[in-house]
Amino acid sequence: MTSFGDLLGPQPVLLTGDDDAESDLLNGAAAAEVAAAHPTASIAWAHLAEAALESSKGAAAGGDIDTAAVIAAYAYARTGYHRGLDQLRRHGWKGFGPVPWSHEPNRGFLRCVGALARAAELIGEEDEHLRCLDLLNDSDPRAAAELGLV
Repeated sequence: MTSFGDLLGPQPVLLTGDDDAESDLLNGAAAAEVAAAHPTASIAWAHLAEAALESSKGAAAGGDIDTAAVIAAYAYARTGYHRGLDQLRRHGWKGFGPVPWSHEPNRGFLRCVGALARAAELIGEEDEHLRCLDLLNDSDPRAAAELGLV
């Protein structure tokens, strides 16, 4: 049985992660340096996207967003999302099925999907925003809540 109770569904995908990238981030290395050194590590792209989204709020005056920072977040998140898709496929994912939030190495990919959802919403790309939310829900219904998207 899968972690979501579907007896006929695919087994959850558990990514192996990138120990070096994760260690570098935990030890305070700059996310840009980690992404450059480990470009396949979704977790580094997630850190970059989330930081850009955060700066988009604080950098603008009068309650507006910093569109350039949102676009940077979108690009970082999309890069990490695609790197994560590559990893998922190498681990047997066929485009659907559980990608549990509870498995720490999956979180880089899931965080990129969440950041992409936020950035898409901020620039008015509603179809992409909804696709990302659907992907998060299909991957693990808990992910969107963990990312503050519900």
